[in-house]
Amino acid sequence: MKIRNFCIISHIDHGKSTLADRFLEITKTVSKKDMQEQFLDSMDLERERGINIKLRPVRMIYGEYILNMIDTPGHVDFSYEVSRSLAAVEGAVLLVDATKGIQAQTLANLQLAKEKGDKFAIIPVINKIDSDNAMIEETEKEMVEALGVKREEIIKISAKQAINIEEVLGAIVERISPPSVENDNFFRALVFDSEYNSYKGIIAHVRVVSGEVKTKEHIYLSASKESGEAKEVGFFSPLQVSQPKIKEGDIGYIATGIKDIGVVRSGDTICRKGESATPLPGYKEPKPMVFSSLYPREAASYNVLRNALYEIKLTDPAFIFDPEFREAFGRGFRCGYLGSLHSEIISERLRREFNLDLIISAPSVTFKVIKRNKEEIEIRSASDFPDGSEIDRTEEPWVQLEVITPENMLGSTTETLNSLKGNYADTRYLSESRVLTLYNAPLRNVVVDFHDKLKSFTKGYASAGYKFIGFYPEDLVKMEILIAHKPDEAFSTIVPRTEAYEEGKKMVARLKEVIPPQQFAVALQAKVGGKIIARETIKARRKDVTGDLYGGDVTRKRKLLEKQKKGKKRLEKEGKVNIPQEAYFKAFRGN
Repeated sequence: MKIRNFCIISHIDHGKSTLADRFLEITKTVSKKDMQEQFLDSMDLERERGINIKLRPVRMIYGEYILNMIDTPGHVDFSYEVSRSLAAVEGAVLLVDATKGIQAQTLANLQLAKEKGDKFAIIPVINKIDSDNAMIEETEKEMVEALGVKREEIIKISAKQAINIEEVLGAIVERISPPSVENDNFFRALVFDSEYNSYKGIIAHVRVVSGEVKTKEHIYLSASKESGEAKEVGFFSPLQVSQPKIKEGDIGYIATGIKDIGVVRSGDTICRKGESATPLPGYKEPKPMVFSSLYPREAASYNVLRNALYEIKLTDPAFIFDPEFREAFGRGFRCGYLGSLHSEIISERLRREFNLDLIISAPSVTFKVIKRNKEEIEIRSASDFPDGSEIDRTEEPWVQLEVITPENMLGSTTETLNSLKGNYADTRYLSESRVLTLYNAPLRNVVVDFHDKLKSFTKGYASAGYKFIGFYPEDLVKMEILIAHKPDEAFSTIVPRTEAYEEGKKMVARLKEVIPPQQFAVALQAKVGGKIIARETIKARRKDVTGDLYGGDVTRKRKLLEKQKKGKKRLEKEGKVNIPQEAYFKAFRGN
C-alpha cells in the first residue's frame, strides 16, 4: 500500500529530465556531490541531443512511500519505449511546456496512457512557469479542451527553479493507486527492458506482479521456455543495488545468468521454476516500417558488427536486423527501425559504442506486393521485388501526420504538407492561436527529410508526430540502375511509376558526380521494365598517346589514335567499372 509506480511522459524538451533531477534531489536518492544535470540520461548521445532515447527506472523514498519512477523518451520514433513503461506502472505525470503548449507527441502519449483504462491515473503538469515566454493561461486552456483534464487537477511548476515540485510528489502519492495484489502466491514478473553484463548474463528489468523471488532461486521464462538462476536481484537507486529479494509491486531487476542474448525478451513473464503460473499479457510487437542496410567498411569487422547489433537489439526490441550480401559491399545487414531518427540513433550508437566505421544506405520503407496467384509478400529492398509479369497489384504504407503549429504559420505548414503528395484530413483549433492539422501521406515521403523541412518552413515552431494507418494501392515499379550496361542492385530502388522518370534523372545525375572517370566512357542508365528512362555518360579519362612523337607524318599519329579508340571500345564492352565505396555512400546520402 506504500508503493507508487509511475512514469513521466511528454514531448521532446518539455523538461522530463529536469523534473526527474528534482525528484532525485528532494528524495535524496542522489547525493548533492554526485548530482549532475540530466542525471538519468546516461548516454552521451542523449545529453548532446537533449533527447531521451531509453526509458530509465529509478526507486525513490519519499517519506513513508516508495516511488518507482520510469523516465521515458518523447520522440515519436521511441513511442514503443513509452508503451513498455506504461505497462509497468499505475499512473503517469503528463508534462507540458508553458512556452510551447501542447505538442504532437503530447497527444500521442496521452492516447497511449488512456488505453490503460479508467484506473490509470494521469497527473497533468505545466512546466517552465518562470519563463518570460510562458503562456500559462493559454496552455491551461489547451490542456482542459484538448486533453480533457480538469482545470483544478493541473499543477503549475518550474522544474528548473524547483517550484511546486513537492506538490507533484504529493499528487503522485494521493492520485496514483498502489499496485494491485494477486492472491495466487505464484511469482510472476513482467520483463519491460533488459541489458547485457558479461559477468551476470542478461539482466532483466522487471515489474513484479505477484509473489517474490530471492537470490539464487531457479527461474523460468514463459515465452522462451528457458531456465536460469536469479544470480542477483535488486532495485535501481538509480544504479543497481542488490537485495535479498524483490516482491509484488516492486520495479527492479533480475540477473538471470543467461548469456544467450536472444532468450530474454521484453514482454516475457519470469516465474519460479516448477510453478504453473499463468503468463502475464505481454506487449504488442512493434512493426518496423523504415529499413536501411549497414555494411562494415572493413570486411574483418563483420563479426564485430553482428555482435554489436545483437547487444543493441537486447536493449531496443523495436530494432530488427537480418543478414544480407551485396557484391559491392560484401556481407552486411538489412535493419528495420520505427523511423528515420531511430535509424540515425542506432548507426550513431554503433559508431560510438563499438567503434565501427559503416556504410549506410538511405532509409526506405516496407512495400506490399500481391501476386497474380494471390500470394502476398512484403518487400524491404528492391532486390526482393518480383518480375512485373507476376504482380497483380502493389501497395505502400501511409501514415496520418498530426502537425501542431501557430495559426500565423498555417500557410507554411500547408505548403510543406502538400509537398508530401498526400491528402488533407482535418484541422482543429487547440486554442485561439494554435492549430492541429491532420494530413494523410505516404510514409516514403515522410521519412526522408519532412521534419527538417517543417522546422525550416515554420522557424522551429511546429511539431509533428505520425501513426501508421494502413497500406494503400500505388503503382510501384523497380527502377534499375545500369552502369556500363550492367545492372547494379546496390542503386536499384522502388518508386511510383509516375515518379520514375524524375527519380531516374536525379539518380544518374548524382552518380555522374560521384563515380570517378574510367579509361573508357561509362554509360549510366535508369531502367524500368525493358525501357531506359534516363541516361548520363561519364567521359573517358584520356591519355595523349601522340605526345611523345617527335617526327613522322600525320598517318603515324592517326594510327596511334585509331589504336587507342579501338582499345577504349573493347574496354567499354568488356571492362569493369571500379566504384569506390565512398561513391556508394555519397549516392545513398545524396551529397
